[in-house]
Amino acid sequence: MKESFFVEKVLNNNVLIAKHLTYDEVVLIGKGIGFNKKKGDEIDAKAVEKMFLLKSEEEQEQYKQLLAQVDEDVIEMMNDIVMHIQKRVNIPLNEHIHISLTDHIAFAIKRFQQGMGLKNPFLLETKALYPEEYTIASEVVEIISRKIGVQLPVGEIGFIALHIHSALTEKNLLEVNQDSQLIQTIINVIEESLHLQVDKESVHYMRLIRHLHFAIDRVKTGEKIEEPKKIALLLKEEYPLCYNVSWKVIKVMQQALHLPVYEAEAVYLTMHLQRLITKTDL
Repeated sequence: MKESFFVEKVLNNNVLIAKHLTYDEVVLIGKGIGFNKKKGDEIDAKAVEKMFLLKSEEEQEQYKQLLAQVDEDVIEMMNDIVMHIQKRVNIPLNEHIHISLTDHIAFAIKRFQQGMGLKNPFLLETKALYPEEYTIASEVVEIISRKIGVQLPVGEIGFIALHIHSALTEKNLLEVNQDSQLIQTIINVIEESLHLQVDKESVHYMRLIRHLHFAIDRVKTGEKIEEPKKIALLLKEEYPLCYNVSWKVIKVMQQALHLPVYEAEAVYLTMHLQRLITKTDL
């Protein structure tokens, strides 16, 4: 049976909202798909490059408003970008990315054109935590440069990577940002307590960041890790400073997440902190 779409509303030359027998209201994307079309016209499925559902009326309304405010060439580019991300990750994306990433990049382009840069305090942390998303985000920045001649600053790679991570994990962007901010707070506590400035390019720092990220996830899910008691006693005696700082970090996590943190986390964190100080593996 032939798949049929009927125009509900043309948003611009390349994007329209259509009625579909199975999915009800869908967003269709394709070069020139909306040109000279009016409500009720049938759309040939071959002209559809991408179809997605914005399930809630609120999301549909957000997308309509966004398209009205953003240049059509940027919208066309964003459709290519989302398709590029989809091909690279090869798993379904949360379709809210069509709204959130389009909004973010359109605003970033506007800021750049007005000479207003935005610093990204979590750039290195984001690169360490989400290397695949960071690589794809770098490609997105290249696509933007190639298509519209705007070279966004490197900090934007980090912001775009977080949007991609959010779309992959179903975590909302607020939660992803809160985790990044908590890790930044913890790093500040570690630096102040150990009286050192961490080399953020070092492999030990990257490992620490990843460890903290997984520790936060474990706390949120209630996953318990075994406490190696002999190692705990040894670390407490051999590295009392790092052990005490680990407990300080655990208290910060408990306060931020309002959840208990298992004692075993202090053991593994102590090992990471000692590596950070000595720049060698234990």
